[in-house]
Amino acid sequence: MHYRIGTRGSKLALVQSEYVKRRMEEAYPEDTFELVIIKTTGDKVTDKPLAAIGTKGLFVKEIEEELLSGSIDMAVHSMKDMPAECETGLTFAKAWKREDCRDVLILKTAGSFSELPSGAVIGTGSLRRACQLAMLRPDIQFTAIRGNVDTRINKLMDDSYGLDGIVLAAAGLNRLGRSSEITEYLDPEVVIPAPAQGVLAIETAEVNTELLDKINALSDDNSDREAVAERTFLRLTGGGCHAPVGAHCVTKDNGDLRMVVLFGNDDCSRILRIEVTGTDSEAVGHEAARMLGLE
Repeated sequence: MHYRIGTRGSKLALVQSEYVKRRMEEAYPEDTFELVIIKTTGDKVTDKPLAAIGTKGLFVKEIEEELLSGSIDMAVHSMKDMPAECETGLTFAKAWKREDCRDVLILKTAGSFSELPSGAVIGTGSLRRACQLAMLRPDIQFTAIRGNVDTRINKLMDDSYGLDGIVLAAAGLNRLGRSSEITEYLDPEVVIPAPAQGVLAIETAEVNTELLDKINALSDDNSDREAVAERTFLRLTGGGCHAPVGAHCVTKDNGDLRMVVLFGNDDCSRILRIEVTGTDSEAVGHEAARMLGLE
């Protein structure tokens, strides 16, 4: 069989899609795979913060339309960019092995977050990141920044932007081979990552069960259980780009799940954090939402 893999055209998206393509080719040498580049709303509108654009699924809508039309057979996304609800007729494969879920800082001159001078300016397009870091350092300023990894790092190094640092996902830098540029890794228990950060979302049509089975055969059980718990919580918050939502689930040595979550309002004046444990992924997500009064 010949399969078409839909992807955004950014360097990171292509690296991720090439990785999926390579693993599928190795596992299924009788099949062939090609990448199809699709431009999304999030790629076209780069001068506004995500929360200001006003729609969920900024990086996926056009790709999902191609999936539903049958123009492509599967699509690769960053799971943290995906809407809480899967589009009708589409489904996600089980998660493969998760990359590092942490947020990281790349600082221009300071050696660590704690060493930043009062009034320093940090660039991030994420309300979740800004809210949590502001709680730790209320003397620091945050400004919206958009663009791919290269664009953001270039803005940091360009003095005209007045940035002292930027916040990025470790997973993206690792996949791009740029982890040496990281100044500091942020503790995921302190700065809680986005739900399913570091997980690749591999999406197919629900009816394409043969392809789905092939993808699922390469999944990682712990990564999948953790992603399901975090995404269940995200769905119950109604979360997207408009409110700070974080979730960090880990599998303990005994197989139980432990998850810390964050939920707040859009001006960061009210931020709630709780911790839950359990054995069933969806139940853990539901319990976290229940404890926050969200269901």
